[in-house]
Amino acid sequence: MTSPSKRREMDVMKLMMSDWKVELVNDSVNELYVEFQGPKDSPYEGGFWRVHVELPDGYPYKSPSIGFVNRIYHPNVDEMAGSVCLDVINQTWSPMFDLLNVFETFLPQLLLYPNPTDPLNGEAAALLMREPEAYNAKVKECTARYARKEDVAGPENGRDGNDSMSADSEGFLSSSDDEDEHPTTGEPDL
Repeated sequence: MTSPSKRREMDVMKLMMSDWKVELVNDSVNELYVEFQGPKDSPYEGGFWRVHVELPDGYPYKSPSIGFVNRIYHPNVDEMAGSVCLDVINQTWSPMFDLLNVFETFLPQLLLYPNPTDPLNGEAAALLMREPEAYNAKVKECTARYARKEDVAGPENGRDGNDSMSADSEGFLSSSDDEDEHPTTGEPDL
């Protein structure tokens, strides 16, 4: 049996060797960012998100913490914090799963098949249930506005960490000169 630290290293390495763009925080396999693209044939298609991943000491026996850094409009994602409500990550995680499962299966499935009955974003859930076409239009609008390729750039991609984001009149993130921190990571919003 592999030790949890060895397994953590193997899973991160497997993710890095795949087609995913991975950025380690402080060269540690315990915290990383992954560039995630919206699945084809969904209103998220064409979108790019920077996903923050933290692996607890007990990984793979304990689930990873997953959060979207840039804004995403989805019933099961907290719009301000970026935290994800996904049963397979939060409640039914198994050591049989790995990080590739998260990015190749779980997150795409979450975006393709939202669950409005277990929302973190009540407005998105209500809109999806009442007016699915309006929900899809809002997703596409938010994706075009907040999930551009340049929105996932890390410090090595030209962002110096001084750019910050703040909520605009609609409650969406936009550039500002203030130093705001992301609620789940404590790092400057990108």
